[in-house]
Amino acid sequence: GAQIIDLMMLVIDVTKGMQTQSAECLVIGQIACQKMVVVLNKIDLLPEGKRQSAIEKMTKKMQKTLENTKFCGCPIVAVAAKPGGPEAPESENPLGVSELIEVLKSQAYLPSRDPSGHFLMAVDHCFSIKGQGTVMTGTILSGSVSLGDNVEIPALKVTKKVKSMQMFHTPVTYAMQGDRVGICVTQFDPKLLERGLICTPESLHTIHAAIISLKKIQYFRGALHTKAKFHITVGHETVMGRVMFFSPAPDDFNEEIKENVFDFEKDYLYQEEYLSKDSNSSEENKENDQAEVQLPRQQWALLEFEKPVTCPKLCLVIGSKLDTDIHANTCRLAFHGVLLQGMEDKNYMETFLPKLKVYKQKHKEGQVERVMDDYSVIGRSLFKKETNIQIFVGLKVKLSTGEDGIIDGGFGQSGKFKIRIPDGLKPDTKMLLTAASKKKSKAGKGDTTKEDESNKNDSAQPVTISLVFKRYVFDTQKRMIQS
Repeated sequence: GAQIIDLMMLVIDVTKGMQTQSAECLVIGQIACQKMVVVLNKIDLLPEGKRQSAIEKMTKKMQKTLENTKFCGCPIVAVAAKPGGPEAPESENPLGVSELIEVLKSQAYLPSRDPSGHFLMAVDHCFSIKGQGTVMTGTILSGSVSLGDNVEIPALKVTKKVKSMQMFHTPVTYAMQGDRVGICVTQFDPKLLERGLICTPESLHTIHAAIISLKKIQYFRGALHTKAKFHITVGHETVMGRVMFFSPAPDDFNEEIKENVFDFEKDYLYQEEYLSKDSNSSEENKENDQAEVQLPRQQWALLEFEKPVTCPKLCLVIGSKLDTDIHANTCRLAFHGVLLQGMEDKNYMETFLPKLKVYKQKHKEGQVERVMDDYSVIGRSLFKKETNIQIFVGLKVKLSTGEDGIIDGGFGQSGKFKIRIPDGLKPDTKMLLTAASKKKSKAGKGDTTKEDESNKNDSAQPVTISLVFKRYVFDTQKRMIQS
């Protein structure tokens, strides 16, 4: 139902104030609608002498809570919907409800509606009427519908003709986006559909995975990790889904946000978690005393559903942890986003994902063992003994002394390898490496304590070799790419 809110009433128990679930409703409101009215209910429970001051106190508290939301300054009305509670006699008149009705009238507005495009309706009730047929009631999300049109129930792959329509008990021949309508069809068992979507035939797709652009909900405690499972709410369905987060390549962190499109031509950087001010990667930076950590302006996730979902493109997606203890004072809603691209093919792993250019940046370090000649050195500790060095041949490496090298092949059986230095070793590097190997051979002959001593006195760092490459997560050939 989050897709059909134009104006929201947030009802708060005046004796308790904001509860965990009221906070969750506020979060959904911020995601899904533009206007809100706050209702402080149960004022009959406040002792009459202190009632006014208690209402004022709670009103101030609510204004403070809403200060940093889009509902800052929204109307707050105090009522008692049923003074005395459910047991009270019917003659008890509600308090403040007529004021609330006036506020609702002043806040109500007609959103701009568009009858064009495919018909799509969110059905929330389905029941049969004897001698008439089966009625589906709900809200039209897009497009329009007329008497005699064919509509599809995509979850069941069934198409039916619209026999009659009613809006608030009045027969109509036409309805459009934003209307509440009951649509009657024949020969359809209402038990098959309690709630769901109906649409122009063939216009909706059932998807197994999707790419979404998303934002973390600031009240959600904890990180959003790649490979974690969330309850994914799309349209009327909530299904389990696994996420993989990715962001623009670091050079594009500040690029303008492109609304509602996803560019398959670009490279994207794989993330172990959604990047936010409180994520781990930024914690490390804090320790390194770095300045403000840079966050990308936009991030995405690949969602893989546990069972296929039928939904329109660009629909609202909400990710949550609904298995969290309801009594824990914590927000269960984790992120929200927009569905940019659905994957209809069951075998999307093979057919679709290789198009998605998400890469991991790999960084390996080793050391120079010794010099062979002016144009080559032997390296170690970059590969394990069992690694097939052949697949790394031709990759570029850099020495800590500044020279560029190319891996030429393995050397011996223990994972050592040969590096060609096309521009030759610098004289200083050569001296450094010859001194180091001399010292080694000396130490080998004699006293180990001497070696420790000389190491202390001589702070000559070993020359390190660094190998940096990209690997695309969905590349079936697992190639290593260097720019």
